[in-house]
Amino acid sequence: MARMRQLKKGFQAVQDLELLKLLRSEIHFELSENRFQNAETGSLGEFVVDSDSRRTKDVILRRKCDSGEEVAVSAILGPPYFDKELVFPRDVFMKVCVKKPSLSSILQFDCEVYEETLHGSAFDIDNVYFLNSSTCLSSSVYRGPLFSELDINLQDAFKEYLIAKGIRLGLTNFLLHYLHTREQEQYVNWLKKLKHL
Repeated sequence: MARMRQLKKGFQAVQDLELLKLLRSEIHFELSENRFQNAETGSLGEFVVDSDSRRTKDVILRRKCDSGEEVAVSAILGPPYFDKELVFPRDVFMKVCVKKPSLSSILQFDCEVYEETLHGSAFDIDNVYFLNSSTCLSSSVYRGPLFSELDINLQDAFKEYLIAKGIRLGLTNFLLHYLHTREQEQYVNWLKKLKHL
């Protein structure tokens, strides 16, 4: 029986060493692989970072327009895709909320930022919602039609509206680069924590 326990401990030690070896190899690979080095880094423009906790997956940006409108952007990485040969393996899901200074209502845009090989990045609007207030977010409230069902001219006008509010190429490039770099850092930190267990 003692011999069996000793063999189990030896087997467990070999497994632990193999796992440790693989963790070290993955950390070394991630640190030596600078995938996003030559990608467009973009800029925040007139936005400032409002929230960027390393414990969360999203980042929140804000800006105040000359007209007094407030624009808030919440961005998070979408799921990975494996069938495209691009620098960034994931799109960014972005919510843009615009609030007029004298109103409690909010105009919310659900957007997707993606890599575009010629220009760096681009974005599409998936949905537009009119919310009476930030406290009225019930799923039973009518928020508007499907964006794809809107007249194409209205769709284009909404996109131009967002561009005028600062949702431009520099910002979308920034979000793609920043969120991917940040996720890679979080992944390496996670691997390092596992290594010390």
